[in-house]
Amino acid sequence: MPKLRKMLGDVNGAGCTALMRAMETQSKETIAGWAAGYVKENILPLLAGRSEDPRPAAAIAAVESCLSGEEKLSQIKPRLKDARDAAKDTADPTTEAAVRAIGTACAVLTTPTNGLGFVFYAAAALAYTRLGTAASAGEYDAAAEEVFRDALEKLRAVSVENEPNPAKLQWNC
Repeated sequence: MPKLRKMLGDVNGAGCTALMRAMETQSKETIAGWAAGYVKENILPLLAGRSEDPRPAAAIAAVESCLSGEEKLSQIKPRLKDARDAAKDTADPTTEAAVRAIGTACAVLTTPTNGLGFVFYAAAALAYTRLGTAASAGEYDAAAEEVFRDALEKLRAVSVENEPNPAKLQWNC
């Protein structure tokens, strides 16, 4: 069996391109809230029974706390780092992709372009969960494109129409 990729998706694919264009119209806070909400709803449940590590859930809670004004970004940065570090402590590809998705999504507060990056990890986590680890590249590609479409739909649902302060995103992909 070939080594599994940590990320799935095509940066030039229709779903990815549409997601990038939608993100460009939104504020950093909207993108951060969407990213944290997406991983909380779609990725965190994948860890149930796979990992008891509290760091990914703590990072999501920290982002929510920061966005609600309860905590400052400087106060939650250690929890964001802990979530990124949690991926180093797992060997299972599905769990690793899920933890990376959460850590990257939570880091949107500091790096808004992570709003795109976390979807690549989420695509891997969801595809490996749904298809297993022995599917064909074509099956994984189709699953990833589905995740990008779902992420776009969820971003559109929380988007602010005519956002006056869109994030300044520079894509390096």
